Amino acid sequence: MSRQVIGEALAARLYAAETAIDRALAETAFLAASLPAARADALLSAVAGQRVFDGAAASISALAEARSHLVQTHGALAALARKLGLDTLAIGPTDKPGDPPPFGVAGDLAPARSDPVNKALTNKANKTLPHTTVPC
Repeated sequence: MSRQVIGEALAARLYAAETAIDRALAETAFLAASLPAARADALLSAVAGQRVFDGAAASISALAEARSHLVQTHGALAALARKLGLDTLAIGPTDKPGDPPPFGVAGDLAPARSDPVNKALTNKANKTLPHTTVPC
């Protein structure tokens, strides 16, 4: 199996992991946001629901920390991809801060992928990813 294929498989797994954590974080936040109204609707005192709210809040904190670690992993994998000459793997399915807008967003108004300007922007995006001093 080539490094390119291995890198593509890892990139897909990384994207899936990032999406899963984001979904879990959103669902847990929705649960936490629903708790005060549910407590009031059930005519329970604030004391009765505090341990439940604390547990949901702790879950949000843990998921936020896990997300942070995964973002660091993403950066380390991008640095490793650049080091191995796999720069094309450094661009994911969603835009990153500082990158040009993703192609194809404007439908028919977006430049074709064979357009030289489009290729230049893509190459620029690959080279403008953050560099890390942490060894891979």
